[in-house]
Amino acid sequence: MRVALRRAAHQILDDPKVFDDPLALRIVGERAAAAIRSGVDSRAQSRFARYLRAFLAARSRYAEDALASAREHEVNQYVILGAGLDTSAYRGRSGGSREPLRVFELDHPATQAWKREMLDRAGIAVPEWVAFVPLDFESQTLAEGLRGAGLDTGQPAFFSWLGVVPYLRRDAILATLSFVGSLPAGSAIVFDYGIPPSSLPLLQRAVYRYLARRVAAAGEPFHTFFDPSELAAILREAGFARVEDLGPSEINDRYFSGRADGLRVGSAGRLVRAAV
Repeated sequence: MRVALRRAAHQILDDPKVFDDPLALRIVGERAAAAIRSGVDSRAQSRFARYLRAFLAARSRYAEDALASAREHEVNQYVILGAGLDTSAYRGRSGGSREPLRVFELDHPATQAWKREMLDRAGIAVPEWVAFVPLDFESQTLAEGLRGAGLDTGQPAFFSWLGVVPYLRRDAILATLSFVGSLPAGSAIVFDYGIPPSSLPLLQRAVYRYLARRVAAAGEPFHTFFDPSELAAILREAGFARVEDLGPSEINDRYFSGRADGLRVGSAGRLVRAAV
């Protein structure tokens, strides 16, 4: 919910928008949307809030840019891992291909049931091309869940995996990457991750500790971090031929250069696109 609220706030507070999501305010509910519009939460314009909101907007934009590129190469299966309140499946099918897009939303069963309630309350219809796949990443395999839902593993697929990797154990992460890397050429995955806190400068380490306390208090502590060179080797071993890894400076150059409002990312994380 907090992630969705920040995506929604980006639609109101930041101009120009890095990530345009016309359903963002609807899915969080009328009361939350009204609070964002009224500006009652002054914390939304703190430095930390702006850094985090910028990163969340950039990673959604990055994933959907990569999806559009995949569609141009006739990839017709889209898997959202840990979908949360992501709205991409409800904004119309992404173009660029002769074939319609099939969307598979994976999430923890309880989270997915809550999301479906939120969609219903917001009056957002679930299209027939969307399949909900309840899955606990820590106890079930991705292959089992997707094959049961109808994913064609003989065809390429695009995967979006946002806001999930830092919260999982390492073996669950590696298993997921191995599965995606085993799919046909043209398959790809976009995800975000954090570098080890010990490698951060002192001030950024303090910001990390603040964020880590918040997510731990919410019941979702950070578990796994990667060094970029280590992760690149892991991805190659998993079967990915091309890897793009963007740090804060590259993200700012791509999405936030020339802004009058100074919106940009800090040290919240890195973005990766890996293609088979």
